[in-house]
Amino acid sequence: MADVLTLQLNGQTGRLDKVLAEEIADLSRASIQRLLQEGHILVNGQVEKAKFKLKGDELIEVIIVAEEPLEVVAEAIPLDIIYEDEDVLVINKPKGMVVHPSKGHPQGTLANGLVHYLDQHQTEFASSIRPGIVHRLDKDTTGLLVVAKNRQSHQFLSEQLLDRQMGRTYTALVLGQVQEQAGIIDAPLARDPHQRLRWIVDVKGKEALTQFQVLERFQEVTLLEVELKTGRTHQIRVHMEYIGHPLVGDAVYRRGATNYGGQLASIQTGQYLHASELHFIHPTRQEWMSFEAPLPSNYLDLLNTLKA
Repeated sequence: MADVLTLQLNGQTGRLDKVLAEEIADLSRASIQRLLQEGHILVNGQVEKAKFKLKGDELIEVIIVAEEPLEVVAEAIPLDIIYEDEDVLVINKPKGMVVHPSKGHPQGTLANGLVHYLDQHQTEFASSIRPGIVHRLDKDTTGLLVVAKNRQSHQFLSEQLLDRQMGRTYTALVLGQVQEQAGIIDAPLARDPHQRLRWIVDVKGKEALTQFQVLERFQEVTLLEVELKTGRTHQIRVHMEYIGHPLVGDAVYRRGATNYGGQLASIQTGQYLHASELHFIHPTRQEWMSFEAPLPSNYLDLLNTLKA
């Protein structure tokens, strides 16, 4: 059974494929084109072509059909579960754990561990190739993720994420002293045509909004609270580089990322970015749920060094 995302337009006009690319963070342009070609995207209940012109008040249904998914092998991987009920899991992801299997990371991922856990508990997503994961974190980003335990909850949470009702707050350590006490970065993102693992600011890219506030300034770095208003791939990492303050430890978005000195000489590889808060409406109880995760030990150790 496929997942279905619904999107009620509120003034967004233009070509169907372009509006979808702007509004759906987790689908690439190629995936959108494939779904359109296969008739899996409906506008007011009708299959339309990519160039169909939207008036801004349509109801769009996107039937998510995976393309030749990788088999997810169940593995007994310890999971830091901070909340669980019959509908959802909230997990504190450690550094170094990939969320989804890929050709480069076929095992040892969060999905592998979830398949094992859900199999043991006989949930609807037992033995699933996509075990209820609603959103992602990069490999070296730590912190909170919500996982659905049944299809109804997965669809509800996915639509909540799409409608920008899910609150996600991060703690970020960036290079340099950020002068503004608070700000909003409004800069669209697109994949780097020269380096496919990177994303860049591009006026033709997808809308991306990041809000930040300074928590503490140190001699060489600044501690920020960052809130995602959209959920693009690598959004915080790209936006921080864009304003001249790349994340500490980020080997992709800072050249010479391993060449640190002074108080930063002992940092570990990987961006210092932690998903510290997560807020969402519960899929069945309709209650506002809020969760917090403390900073991981390597993050705390570095902050203690900076404060010494």
